Amino acid sequence: MSLGYHIDSVMLSETATNETFAEAIVILFICVVVIVLNILVIGTLITSRSVKEAMDFYILSLAVADLLCGVLVIPLSAYPAITRKWMYGDFLCRITGYVEITLWCVTVYTFIWIAVDRYLAVKKPLRYDTIQTRTRCQCWMVFTWITSMFLCCPPLLGFSKGKFYEDGYICMLDLGNTLPYSITLSGLVLIPSIFTVIYTYVYIFSTMYKVKQCSNKDDKDYNTVLSENLSNPEHLMAFVLILFFWLSWLPWFSLHIYEQINGRMKEGHPLHFWLLWLGIADCFWKPIVYFVMSPKMRLGLKVFCMSMCCRSKARQQLVV
Repeated sequence: MSLGYHIDSVMLSETATNETFAEAIVILFICVVVIVLNILVIGTLITSRSVKEAMDFYILSLAVADLLCGVLVIPLSAYPAITRKWMYGDFLCRITGYVEITLWCVTVYTFIWIAVDRYLAVKKPLRYDTIQTRTRCQCWMVFTWITSMFLCCPPLLGFSKGKFYEDGYICMLDLGNTLPYSITLSGLVLIPSIFTVIYTYVYIFSTMYKVKQCSNKDDKDYNTVLSENLSNPEHLMAFVLILFFWLSWLPWFSLHIYEQINGRMKEGHPLHFWLLWLGIADCFWKPIVYFVMSPKMRLGLKVFCMSMCCRSKARQQLVV
């Protein structure tokens, strides 16, 4: 009996060891891909000679947020995945949690501006260029980053401690102890985002449907500009970005809500791990969406890669 128990315990420990190494490899893979792809996005936008549009600044903001997540947050989870413990101290745990929630808020707010930008392109096509100026978009992005940093700073000042999420090997802010603040933060971030995205894209898709069915022949200039704006692939790209983001995080949030109602699930570690990192993996899904759905981004990537390879003649041909 004792020999059989010993063999079973050894097999279980070996299985657990293999599982932890596999999870650590997954985390390192996500880290590398996130850093590489978002560096490509930032390099593409910065080196592009084309006129910077509103979407370029919003994509740049998203790429910077995702790159910071890949540099400052994800690497800290690789070693804890092996040891199953947070080895870096309480202060760094709290800082990591603050960075996570700040970058998440930046992403959500940026999606609001993207949805509003696409709405204005359809609602006011003749005045869009005068409304969405370069300076105004830059100001919105600076405002978004500053607002997110200040909204998320109360836990950093000592109102909440960092909490190691053992199933995901990542430190988070323990917002459960500050329920009023958590409700306020959700009201200032989630509710405006959800309602803005729903309203703007209902209008955009309904306008697309109306234009396909019939058009107003009284104002040819308006109809021409509107048709050009509606044919812009950035409308669909922006919608796919927002949809992928929420689909990535919805399973993990749903799991936590379910557990709060029905209690902790037994043997739920793999489910918690994969659902959390499914949400974090959105940091490298976004660059893939940029390059797949935007011809402008694909051309910019080719130019950037040519410039990195010092092929100036080929680069000039692509620019022309």
